Amino acid sequence: MSQQNVDVVRGMYNAFAAGDVPSVVDAMDPQIEWLEAEGFPYADGNPYVGPSAVVAGVFTRLGEEWEYWSLTTDEFLDAGDMVVVLGRCTGKYKQTGGTIDAQFAHVWKLCNGKAAKFQQFTDTAQVAAAVRGE
Repeated sequence: MSQQNVDVVRGMYNAFAAGDVPSVVDAMDPQIEWLEAEGFPYADGNPYVGPSAVVAGVFTRLGEEWEYWSLTTDEFLDAGDMVVVLGRCTGKYKQTGGTIDAQFAHVWKLCNGKAAKFQQFTDTAQVAAAVRGE
Protein backbone atom coordinates (compact mmCIF):
# COMPACT_ATOMS: atom_id res chain seq x y z
CA MET A 1 0.00 0.00 0.00
CA SER A 2 2.89 2.40 0.60
CA GLN A 3 3.64 3.01 -3.12
CA GLN A 4 -0.06 3.76 -3.55
CA ASN A 5 0.25 6.33 -0.76
CA VAL A 6 3.18 7.98 -2.53
CA ASP A 7 1.12 8.05 -5.72
CA VAL A 8 -1.83 9.69 -3.91
CA VAL A 9 0.41 12.41 -2.45
CA ARG A 10 2.27 12.96 -5.74
CA GLY A 11 -1.10 13.32 -7.45
CA MET A 12 -2.12 15.98 -4.93
CA TYR A 13 0.99 18.07 -5.73
CA ASN A 14 0.40 17.67 -9.48
CA ALA A 15 -3.24 18.72 -9.09
CA PHE A 16 -2.29 21.72 -6.91
CA ALA A 17 0.31 22.82 -9.49
CA ALA A 18 -2.38 22.63 -12.19
CA GLY A 19 -4.80 24.68 -10.08
CA ASP A 20 -7.09 21.67 -9.71
CA VAL A 21 -8.14 22.20 -6.09
CA PRO A 22 -11.17 19.86 -6.39
CA SER A 23 -8.81 16.93 -7.10
CA VAL A 24 -6.65 17.89 -4.13
CA VAL A 25 -9.75 17.99 -1.92
CA ASP A 26 -10.97 14.65 -3.29
CA ALA A 27 -7.74 13.03 -2.05
CA MET A 28 -8.36 14.26 1.52
CA ASP A 29 -10.04 12.30 4.28
CA PRO A 30 -13.26 14.07 5.38
CA GLN A 31 -11.63 14.62 8.80
CA ILE A 32 -8.13 15.56 7.61
CA GLU A 33 -6.09 17.35 10.26
CA TRP A 34 -3.93 20.04 8.64
CA LEU A 35 -1.14 21.80 10.53
CA GLU A 36 0.76 24.75 9.14
CA ALA A 37 4.29 25.28 10.49
CA GLU A 38 4.44 27.13 13.80
CA GLY A 39 5.16 30.77 13.01
CA PHE A 40 3.67 30.51 9.51
CA PRO A 41 1.01 33.20 8.90
CA TYR A 42 -1.74 30.61 8.39
CA ALA A 43 -0.91 28.66 11.55
CA ASP A 44 -3.48 30.91 13.22
CA GLY A 45 -6.11 28.29 12.38
CA ASN A 46 -4.18 25.19 13.48
CA PRO A 47 -5.37 22.57 13.36
CA TYR A 48 -7.61 22.89 10.33
CA VAL A 49 -10.02 19.96 10.40
CA GLY A 50 -11.75 18.86 7.21
CA PRO A 51 -11.18 19.84 3.58
CA SER A 52 -13.42 22.93 3.71
CA ALA A 53 -11.37 24.33 6.60
CA VAL A 54 -8.14 23.72 4.65
CA VAL A 55 -9.53 25.41 1.54
CA ALA A 56 -10.84 28.44 3.46
CA GLY A 57 -7.95 28.81 5.90
CA VAL A 58 -5.01 27.97 3.65
CA PHE A 59 -5.70 27.61 -0.08
CA THR A 60 -8.00 30.63 -0.43
CA ARG A 61 -5.63 32.83 1.53
CA LEU A 62 -2.68 31.70 -0.60
CA GLY A 63 -4.61 32.61 -3.73
CA GLU A 64 -5.78 35.96 -2.43
CA GLU A 65 -2.59 37.14 -0.73
CA TRP A 66 0.19 35.81 -2.97
CA GLU A 67 0.85 36.82 -6.58
CA TYR A 68 2.19 33.31 -7.02
CA TRP A 69 2.81 30.35 -4.73
CA SER A 70 4.66 27.42 -6.22
CA LEU A 71 5.90 24.12 -4.80
CA THR A 72 8.73 22.20 -6.44
CA THR A 73 9.03 18.66 -5.14
CA ASP A 74 12.44 17.00 -5.02
CA GLU A 75 11.78 13.75 -3.16
CA PHE A 76 8.89 11.61 -2.01
CA LEU A 77 9.98 9.39 0.87
CA ASP A 78 7.90 6.27 1.42
CA ALA A 79 7.32 5.52 5.10
CA GLY A 80 4.37 3.14 4.85
CA ASP A 81 1.25 5.01 5.92
CA MET A 82 3.37 8.19 6.04
CA VAL A 83 4.87 10.05 3.08
CA VAL A 84 7.49 12.77 3.50
CA VAL A 85 7.88 15.28 0.68
CA LEU A 86 10.99 17.44 0.39
CA GLY A 87 11.17 20.43 -1.91
CA ARG A 88 11.17 24.19 -2.31
CA CYS A 89 8.45 26.79 -2.12
CA THR A 90 8.59 30.06 -4.02
CA GLY A 91 6.15 32.90 -3.76
CA LYS A 92 5.57 36.63 -4.07
CA TYR A 93 3.39 38.41 -1.53
CA LYS A 94 1.02 40.79 -3.34
CA GLN A 95 0.81 43.58 -0.77
CA THR A 96 4.57 44.09 -0.29
CA GLY A 97 6.23 42.44 -3.29
CA GLY A 98 8.32 40.36 -0.87
CA THR A 99 9.46 37.01 -2.21
CA ILE A 100 10.44 33.66 -0.76
CA ASP A 101 12.49 30.70 -1.94
CA ALA A 102 12.40 28.31 0.99
CA GLN A 103 12.98 24.62 1.61
CA PHE A 104 10.07 22.61 2.91
CA ALA A 105 9.33 19.23 4.38
CA HIS A 106 5.73 18.05 4.32
CA VAL A 107 4.70 15.02 6.34
CA TRP A 108 1.53 13.24 5.26
CA LYS A 109 -0.31 10.43 7.00
CA LEU A 110 -2.68 8.39 4.87
CA CYS A 111 -5.55 6.17 5.89
CA ASN A 112 -7.55 4.03 3.46
CA GLY A 113 -5.94 5.79 0.48
CA LYS A 114 -6.83 9.30 1.66
CA ALA A 115 -4.70 12.06 3.18
CA ALA A 116 -5.67 12.04 6.87
CA LYS A 117 -3.03 14.37 8.33
CA PHE A 118 -0.61 17.00 7.03
CA GLN A 119 2.24 18.79 8.81
CA GLN A 120 4.25 21.56 7.17
CA PHE A 121 7.84 22.47 8.05
CA THR A 122 9.44 25.48 6.35
CA ASP A 123 11.46 28.66 6.87
CA THR A 124 8.78 30.75 8.54
CA ALA A 125 11.18 33.67 9.12
CA GLN A 126 11.58 34.01 5.37
CA VAL A 127 7.80 34.00 4.88
CA ALA A 128 7.31 36.60 7.64
CA ALA A 129 9.95 38.84 6.01
CA ALA A 130 8.16 38.61 2.64
CA VAL A 131 4.86 39.55 4.28
CA ARG A 132 6.58 42.57 5.90
CA GLY A 133 8.23 43.47 2.57
CA GLU A 134 11.79 42.88 3.72
